[in-house]
Amino acid sequence: MPLRVIFMGTPDFSVPTLRAIAEAGHQIAAVYTQPPRAAGRRGLELTPSPVQREAERLGLEMRTPTSLKGEAEQQAFAALRADVAVVVAYGLLLPKAVLGAPRLGCLNGHASLLPRWRGAAPIQRAIMAGDAETGMMIMRMEEGLDTGPVAMVEKVAIAPNMTAGELHDLLMVQGASLMVEALAQLGINCLTFTQQATAGVTYARKIDKSETRVDWTRPSGEVHDHIRGLSPFPGAWCEVEIGGRMERLKLLRSTLSEGVGESGGILDDRLTVACGTGAVRLVEVQRAGGKPAAAQEFLRGAKIEKGTKLT
Repeated sequence: MPLRVIFMGTPDFSVPTLRAIAEAGHQIAAVYTQPPRAAGRRGLELTPSPVQREAERLGLEMRTPTSLKGEAEQQAFAALRADVAVVVAYGLLLPKAVLGAPRLGCLNGHASLLPRWRGAAPIQRAIMAGDAETGMMIMRMEEGLDTGPVAMVEKVAIAPNMTAGELHDLLMVQGASLMVEALAQLGINCLTFTQQATAGVTYARKIDKSETRVDWTRPSGEVHDHIRGLSPFPGAWCEVEIGGRMERLKLLRSTLSEGVGESGGILDDRLTVACGTGAVRLVEVQRAGGKPAAAQEFLRGAKIEKGTKLT
């Protein structure tokens, strides 16, 4: 049974779900996304969100409020008379009045196995913590942060060298199909919900720039998870001397390796770096202002020798 849907999302992660809902034949009453942001080299150009671009391509009504706390915005939301609101990485708080406006409530597509990794950065935090699996969940939203009951789940294994970017792309596709399935069940009154467990709650706080620098004194497993959990954005980094001056080096891919030496020291001509215990081999890096490059390509241009220390 087709439903009247309000879609709420902002980044690339949200776009496949919006597209899938439209292709499934549901009526999309309006699309909510965050307002265009300043971009460009001087910050003078306003860039619409990926969701806004997709909504415009589909010819859907767009709304870009800076907040939903005002009475006027809440009344405008309720006036859409939606059956359900679908929320995927929207980025704005939904007040109680908004949560209660759709006839069947608000469904959220969340990229973790709740109650683990509630919050803003579940994909990055799962990899940075060395988790072996994660998944997509469809939950009914409440006023608490990702506390609502869960209706559907699809688990996915996190491969040992998988980056946050790769996991992001996998989960956003899975999330789209899972949400369409949830709406189909909701439309025939067959979607059931189970309360989240009270044990095992963790929070995926937003990634702060202060935590992106690599600490080579940590064990190699932690360094590897740190690198892949922040790849490609915002990117783990370190500094290295190239041509007599220190440069920032963004680390995009690594793999666990063997070797012993001073933490941060390069052990061979393959860009293997000693950690507090063990070592990692850097597979892909990026110089400031440059493009991502395989380690061997980088070494041909940078000529970094064994014994050089990364800090």
